[in-house]
Formats: sequence, structure tokens, C-alpha cells
Amino acid sequence: MANPEQGNGTSVTDFILLGFGDLPELQILLFLLFLVIYIMTVAGNVLIIVLVVADQHLHTPMYFFLGNLSCLETCYSSTILPRMLAGLLTGDRTISFNGCVTQYYFFGSLVGTECLLLSVMSYDRYLAICDPMHYAARMSHRSYLQLVGGSWLGGFLGSNITTLLISQLTFCGPNSIDHFFCDFIPLVKLSCNDPHLMETLAFTLSLIFLLVPFLLTLMSYICIITTILRIPSTTGRQKAFPTCSSHLIVVSIYYATLLIVYMFPTTDILSDFKKVLSVVYTVLTPLVNPLIYSLRNKVVQEALRKACRKFKFGAC
Repeated sequence: MANPEQGNGTSVTDFILLGFGDLPELQILLFLLFLVIYIMTVAGNVLIIVLVVADQHLHTPMYFFLGNLSCLETCYSSTILPRMLAGLLTGDRTISFNGCVTQYYFFGSLVGTECLLLSVMSYDRYLAICDPMHYAARMSHRSYLQLVGGSWLGGFLGSNITTLLISQLTFCGPNSIDHFFCDFIPLVKLSCNDPHLMETLAFTLSLIFLLVPFLLTLMSYICIITTILRIPSTTGRQKAFPTCSSHLIVVSIYYATLLIVYMFPTTDILSDFKKVLSVVYTVLTPLVNPLIYSLRNKVVQEALRKACRKFKFGAC
């Protein structure tokens, strides 16, 4: 690991995650709020995973991608929220240096994976709507496995680079991170190394993992919307658009917040605003994904009803 030594010869062995420490009167309320969000996030995403695995009608590329997204969101939330909940409950916001780097590694890996996966999912919708005659050939079993595998591999490989560099930084104090989790930019700001190289690297990786997938996704949806508008019947347009509208909502929120946080310079004015945006893409997006992405889908709803009948849940 790194050798984070201070200028006075002592070592920085841990960091303090300030989080929402400036709102002491709201700590219990925030704990209960984030606890409910975490439970609902895990429950909703695990439900989608179980349905996709158990129901043969969901064994298609689209739902395979959705299952992977739900798996990713479960891991994503579990990387950040349990540590934040412990800090809100106990008041102990310290995290070891190794723990901080480990949290960043998994967070960065999952963010990169989700950016790539959302782009892949938009490509899948593009093929299904704009080129349905060749969909089966282009989105074969082998193809969608490779696309998903490439997304996961790309996300973790990209995070390997930044995590390795962070682990080699020298930290001179203070050790207070003005965030509720260990993120790249706050960690770089605490180091006594020249930040320009790391900031350049962050900007470059943001281009690769944020801007490029976002532009590819945007191009896919431009083509999708153009194709839908060419459908002569109103009924046909209304039937086609809901298949991608929920995806468009998720993608817009997710990419917009990430682009602002990682591609805009962090000033004193933007610092608190970026912290709020971080709550959006780390806490709220994983919560709403199963709600607006899958559970609104009629095929998923039918699979859920079948599962309820199978297990004789009278309330369903």
C-alpha cells in the first residue's frame, strides 16, 4: 500500500469522513432515512435478479442486462451505505487508509461498469427498435455475454489504474475528507503531491468512462426517437416509446450528475452542491432503478404476479 507520511514524520493511518457532520441535530433522522433507502434498494434489486433468473420469459438480452444492472446496484449501495449508516449511528466517522482505498476501488469499479453497461443497454434498445430484423443475429447469446463481460472488466480495469496511483500518494494532513465516502477528488486534495497529474488523469478517465458512453447512448436515443416518430400510427408510437422511456430517465439522471461532479472543477461554491449530487447517483439512482426501470415493465409485472401465485402469497 501507500506510505502516507505527514511532514512531521507521523503517518496518516486513517481518515475522517465528515459526511453530514455539520447537521448534528439530524443524524438520527438521516440514519433512519438512509437505512430505509438501503433496505428498499437491496430488496428491489434482489427481487429483479430473482425474477430474471427464475422466469424463462425473462431469459432475453434486455432482461439479462437488467439483471446485471440490479446486481451492480446492490453491490454499489453496499459499498457506501453501510459505512455511512454506521457513522451516522455511532458518530464514529473514521475509516482506515486501507479501508478508504478499498472502498474507492470498488466504488470506482462499479461506477465505470455502470456507465459502460448503460451504454450497452441503449445499444440493445437501438437494435430492437431501429433494426429489429437483424436483432437476433447481432444480439446473440455470445454477443450479449461479451458485452456484459466487457462492461464489468472495463470498469474494474479502469479503477485499478486510479486506485494504484492513489495508494502511492503521500498524505501530509489534514485527514478530514469533506464527503460521505472515499472518492477520488477529495482524496487527491488531501495529498501533498502535485494534484495536476492526478486531476488530468481523472479528467481523461471521465472522458473514457463518462463522456464517451454518454455520447454513444445519446446517439442511440436520437436514432430511437427518430424511428419512433416515423411510425405512422399513434398506437404504434405509444407502444414503442415506453420500452425505452424509463431507460432514458435513468440514463439522463445518472450521467448528468456524474458529468457535473467529475468534469466540472471543484470550487468552494460547487463543493456542497456536488455532495448533494453524489447522493443522487450513489443513493437515489440505485433505489429508483428497479422501480422505474423494471417493475413498471409489463413483462416483469407479469413475472412478479406468477411468482406470487406460485408461492401462494394471498396478498398479491
